[in-house]
Amino acid sequence: MVVAALVQGAGDGPLGAALSLAVPTDYKNLIEDAGTTCPEVTPNLLAALLTQESGFNPKASSPVGAQGIAQFMPSTWETHGIDGNSDGKRDVWDPEDAIPSAAKYLCDIAQDVGDVPGNKQNNMLAAYNAGSGAVHKYGGVPPYKETQNYVRSISALADVPSGGKMTTTEQAATAINAASGKLGTPYSWGGGNASGPSTGSCCSPNGSSGKGVKGFDCSGLTLYAYAKAGITLPRTAAQQYAASQPVKPGQKRPGDLLFYGSSPTSIHHVAIYVGGGYMIEAPKPGTSVRFSPIDSMSDLYAIARPVRHANKEI
Repeated sequence: MVVAALVQGAGDGPLGAALSLAVPTDYKNLIEDAGTTCPEVTPNLLAALLTQESGFNPKASSPVGAQGIAQFMPSTWETHGIDGNSDGKRDVWDPEDAIPSAAKYLCDIAQDVGDVPGNKQNNMLAAYNAGSGAVHKYGGVPPYKETQNYVRSISALADVPSGGKMTTTEQAATAINAASGKLGTPYSWGGGNASGPSTGSCCSPNGSSGKGVKGFDCSGLTLYAYAKAGITLPRTAAQQYAASQPVKPGQKRPGDLLFYGSSPTSIHHVAIYVGGGYMIEAPKPGTSVRFSPIDSMSDLYAIARPVRHANKEI
């Protein structure tokens, strides 16, 4: 299972417990209530878990047998599932059972690896991904590429500050102008940061490497553009979706982010809407930052407006 945590662990510094990720209304109260199960669990932890694992789909199932909105394996559910709504049965397909069960299981994991040195949030994430035994064996996050990537990406998804407001039209205009100023900049997988184009990394799912290419990938461009407007976005497209407020297609405005994919966990592209049916984007390897019709890809999943936070603005 994939989870995310905002852990208020000793020595790691207190982190806010307010729910700041976008979640469906049907599950907001459940997440907020279960997010107080123990000090190591916060509402953002559960929101990130459900976003990453199932996209809040209570009927989700995986090829390896994980089930429900929180993607419990049957054996884990048998041991750790609880009757969250007190209806007399433990149902992995029922969010009223699965969400509090996930919170309780995280509390158990946190206690199990509580004596392992290092960052307690990272250790809990690693234990949830690779098992407590591996964390104890290696004295922290084990040297598994999957687990290490998991710890980095899921922590970033959960670490969205609270108390934000959606961007203003002036900030949106600043972001569009910043991105437009980079037209013609090469695409580079993993490239781009708040300061501008940068050398990328290896490798994309199809094997494309950004090493040796100074430029932007899709989320690097949006991160840079909104940094110029004083707004900090997470690094990946999926994380940016989780950190933004969805808007209805009929209410989109220039500056909104366009996300392409089939679910929150399969988002593969992000671009900035500029109006008139066009977007500015860093499309793919071998291309450069350009304007494109928003229907140039057929899998537009969502439109969302970045959220600004007072402590992040300039």
